[in-house]
Amino acid sequence: MSEHYFEFRNVSKSFGDNDVLKDVSFFIDQGETAVIMGRSGVGKSVSLKLLLGFLKPDAGKIIVAGNDVTEWTEKQFAEIRRTVTMVFQSGALFDSLTVAENVAFPLETRGEKRDQDKIDAKVAELMKELEVTDFAERIPADLSTGTKRSVAIARALAEDPAAILYDEPTTMVDPLMAAHVGDLIVKLKAKLKKTAIVVTHDTHLAKKLADRVIFLQEGRVGFFGTWAELANTKDAFLRNFLAQDELIPALEETA
Repeated sequence: MSEHYFEFRNVSKSFGDNDVLKDVSFFIDQGETAVIMGRSGVGKSVSLKLLLGFLKPDAGKIIVAGNDVTEWTEKQFAEIRRTVTMVFQSGALFDSLTVAENVAFPLETRGEKRDQDKIDAKVAELMKELEVTDFAERIPADLSTGTKRSVAIARALAEDPAAILYDEPTTMVDPLMAAHVGDLIVKLKAKLKKTAIVVTHDTHLAKKLADRVIFLQEGRVGFFGTWAELANTKDAFLRNFLAQDELIPALEETA
């Protein structure tokens, strides 16, 4: 057991000759939102997949919900994925189901018999919360990337998980939709107070959300602390990273 909800203890992960994570350690306490940042290919999304057992570490220990899950079986992880859910970058929606059916799916596929009226009420509540009610009868192919992300978040929340993991929730969408999805996540943080990890390159979203920041650099933890501490860092690489991202909105406004 661990006093922290999520924790990496000296975790390493390689794919062939590519050492993606090298002796990485960090923690997130219950109710906190942590943001994992860094350039492409530094292991941000890999970290989420390790937490949920989609990948196995080569070394180190992984704590989820206070439990050491390093040697857990797929059956054990299947249970904890009801407590800790993930919003994939792709959305991972079912193409043949409508928005309402996608959101209802986790509730309708659980082992115990559920009251359909209660399911319908929960689905309606979540679609309203994520502002996708108008798309209830549409299929994913008819939705924008940003709307798909909102639907995926609604589905992830259907079983009222204790924690939620977001993989690049605002990437590959236009700036207005990115801001909208980001604002929804900020609203959910304030309302639900769930433990969360957000993988993002979006410093504007990170600044709004982060109780802790984990900055991965060349496979290692280059920074671990609060946003205020990151903003005041003297590290030249980190300052350059933040400065470059701050330039993007200004360039878009003048384009």
